[in-house]
Amino acid sequence: EVQLVESGGGLVQPGGSLRLSCAASGFTFSSGAMTWVRQAPGKGLEWGSTINSGGGSTNDADSVKGRFTISRDNAKKTLYLQMNSLKPEDTAVYYCAKRGVCPRTYGGSWCLAGQGTQVTVSS
Repeated sequence: EVQLVESGGGLVQPGGSLRLSCAASGFTFSSGAMTWVRQAPGKGLEWGSTINSGGGSTNDADSVKGRFTISRDNAKKTLYLQMNSLKPEDTAVYYCAKRGVCPRTYGGSWCLAGQGTQVTVSS
């Protein structure tokens, strides 16, 4: 069974930092790209960052570019998202996703198999 367990969220002041983690199990983590998506209150899922299988290539949405850094440790089967210079508009539930089909997807091809972690940016 595919499992993605997100952690590391919390309440932070504007300008602060958080590091999210996503522990993967039930599939070959090192063989595929991974993505972070988020869902702000009352809004749909929004793509944030993607990293290739080896970790050498990343792509970020304009809304997070220069502030967020996606990375992975294939030996630990863990995906990370370093978030700096946080803004109130970054408040959302953050999910990690893998390629594939499952009950909840983003864009039809990214499988969300976890509960997400809440990030709240507020003074």
